[in-house]
Amino acid sequence: MSHHIDTLQLKVAQLSRKTHELGIPVMIIFEGIPASGKTRLSNDLLLQLDAKYTNFIATKSPETYDLRYQFLQKYWNTLPQKGDINIYFRSWYSHYLDYKENNIKHHQYVNYDSLLKQISNFESMLKKDNYEIIKFFIEINEEKRQAHIQQTKSNPLMRWKVQEYEEVIPQDVYLNEMRRIIHNCNDWQIIDYTVREQAITNMYLNIIERLEYALEKYQKHEEYIDGEFNSHFSTSLFNIEESKIKKKDYQHQIVELQTRMREIQFALYKRKIPLVLVFEGMDAAGKGGNIKRIREKLDPTGYEVNGISAPTDVEKNHHYLWRFAKKMPKSGHIEIFDRSWYGRILVERVEGFAEHHEWKRAYDEINQFERMWTDEGTIIIKFFLCLDKEEQLQRFKDREQNPNKQWKITDEDWRNREKWDMYLEASQDMIKYTNTKLAPWHVIKADHKKTSRLEVLKTIIKRCEDVL
Repeated sequence: MSHHIDTLQLKVAQLSRKTHELGIPVMIIFEGIPASGKTRLSNDLLLQLDAKYTNFIATKSPETYDLRYQFLQKYWNTLPQKGDINIYFRSWYSHYLDYKENNIKHHQYVNYDSLLKQISNFESMLKKDNYEIIKFFIEINEEKRQAHIQQTKSNPLMRWKVQEYEEVIPQDVYLNEMRRIIHNCNDWQIIDYTVREQAITNMYLNIIERLEYALEKYQKHEEYIDGEFNSHFSTSLFNIEESKIKKKDYQHQIVELQTRMREIQFALYKRKIPLVLVFEGMDAAGKGGNIKRIREKLDPTGYEVNGISAPTDVEKNHHYLWRFAKKMPKSGHIEIFDRSWYGRILVERVEGFAEHHEWKRAYDEINQFERMWTDEGTIIIKFFLCLDKEEQLQRFKDREQNPNKQWKITDEDWRNREKWDMYLEASQDMIKYTNTKLAPWHVIKADHKKTSRLEVLKTIIKRCEDVL
């Protein structure tokens, strides 16, 4: 190739500054067998990029603590924010092969191809959110590879690095599996490192092509905001008959259910089963009151409550699911969400905070996101608490008059009430399109607080008992 490497390096640095300015996140993967040249290539690239917005992430075989989290969770956690660049020295593909070859979590993953499906969905979500994902597979002839290994072993300062060549995954298995993956995808670039200058040239040429493509397809477009609401919408989904329980019966049952909930918590911990409880619903429907009764007798070291509000600037600079993936539980723990990722298809749809294409595709993305956790045995139970419109009005007025509850009522609550029918339609669509067998919705009438609290606890206990 006549291209001079220095010129190519300058071009990559220039393009990466543009992707940073425009807020295009870039993820560059290096896969290949040990001593194939991954380190040399990735390091050469790393030195050309601005350290302020470039991260180097190495994937190693998971330790015991890592296995308490979902297969892709650490990659969700470390997603680059808009304009940043992540270089992955080995990636979720090596992670997948490690799981498959070493029978990791074989009780959950009888068929490890489901992990490939998770990877495909993960990458698809990111690409739709303007992430540029560049994948390199590095090859080398065996004579040159052995020379690399001997060079490393002979250097006293580099002997520690020989551990990389210990075969967590047998070389022939890794090569066969990666070739199968590459054959089934057309987005991999294979680089032969046998001739170093040629390999570096090919890497930079490919990165230049991909960054130019990312800049070309990125264009400031006029926002298309359309919640697609029907002015004649009506629904009977939330018209649920509810009987009011007597106070004496409630006091007896709530204690019994809370005691059982504590037993369930210990059983989940012992079996290392994570539990996710999601609460959505109308304002003043009692989400906080329900959550309080669920956790009243629980061991506080084994659960967390996440009160979800508007995203921060940092959260807006990531994929919208990033902030929720970071909060998902490790094995045996309970995460409770007071509002959740469903904001994308509820408040963001109604208030015009998400563009039309963003909330439209979110139904499938959310189903895929939840499937990543249920694949691994996580129990996900989703509650939608609904109120009659007049009951909500009465609760709003009660809150305004009660000094201890005035903080609960805001101008935003009153504004939301003006869009009652739009929220009803968005809620019905949410339940319709994201009610799955493994992560079902439970619509709970909440006009009578005590009755709804018992119903929620009974639902959680029943579902957990079925799994246990």
